[in-house]
Amino acid sequence: MFKLKTPLTLRDLKPLKHGDEVLLSGTIYAMRDAAHKRMLSEKKLPLDLRGQIIYYMGPTPARPGKVSGSCGPTTSARMDKYTPQIIEKTGIISIIGKGARAGQVRAAMKGKVVYFIAYSGLGALIAKCIRKSVMVCYPDLGAEAVYKLEVENLPLIVAQGLDGKGEIK
Repeated sequence: MFKLKTPLTLRDLKPLKHGDEVLLSGTIYAMRDAAHKRMLSEKKLPLDLRGQIIYYMGPTPARPGKVSGSCGPTTSARMDKYTPQIIEKTGIISIIGKGARAGQVRAAMKGKVVYFIAYSGLGALIAKCIRKSVMVCYPDLGAEAVYKLEVENLPLIVAQGLDGKGEIK
């Protein structure tokens, strides 16, 4: 079991291999397809994502007194048409989602991005790992807006390391 705390570098991620279990703490960004599409259409990014982690998350509204509602991973394949360009444009170093990635995405991630799988079906449990949630851009997108999350001991599995090995089928 690896314990990681952001900010991370590629050097921090290099030892991770397919199947490794990780507890992640620190800052991550929740972002889905509508935000990806908008970011790619803009000349200037609304926030600096270099060295950051994107979580493909399907949030639900928080109940009174809670930081977040259920927030399980959403299907990563929905972002495949945007991912290679997002990697190049933003400089992210990690993605969290669920499910397999297209071949061109796995190739684009090799040597640059670690792909983590968040446990599917455990959105309520994952919500307990979120300490803070702030919408940082694209408020008109509602649940598809970009959220900055502070997480503590978010349980993940390495699906693809920097070496490009590993795949979820």
